[in-house]
Amino acid sequence: MVIEFDNNQPIYLQIMNYIKGEIITGKLKPGDKIPSVRELAAEMQINPNTVQRTFQELERETIVETRRGMGRYVTGRKETILTIKKEMAQNVLDRFIRGMQELGFQGEDILAAVAENIHQRDQE
Repeated sequence: MVIEFDNNQPIYLQIMNYIKGEIITGKLKPGDKIPSVRELAAEMQINPNTVQRTFQELERETIVETRRGMGRYVTGRKETILTIKKEMAQNVLDRFIRGMQELGFQGEDILAAVAENIHQRDQE
């Protein structure tokens, strides 16, 4: 797991987003075991308490589940994974729209630019 940490966001949130990304892209599948706190902390060279907080938040959001004595596993709930995907897509859209608005584009202009870009990609 390789993450370049951003100093402007808590590390546990960055790890959460990374794991969520791995899940929605299918690199981590429902039922897959995720590394232990110690393994991940050693691999990322971060404090184990940070990894523990990450896992607690992922459990609170029901993205991972703990099986007593066996470790943590990616949830098998499809609706949870779909929710993560929608939330991440919304974040991408928010950043994109905000960036376009900062460039001076308005709603219809943004829609036209997106449609044109999709059309060009379909032609390739």
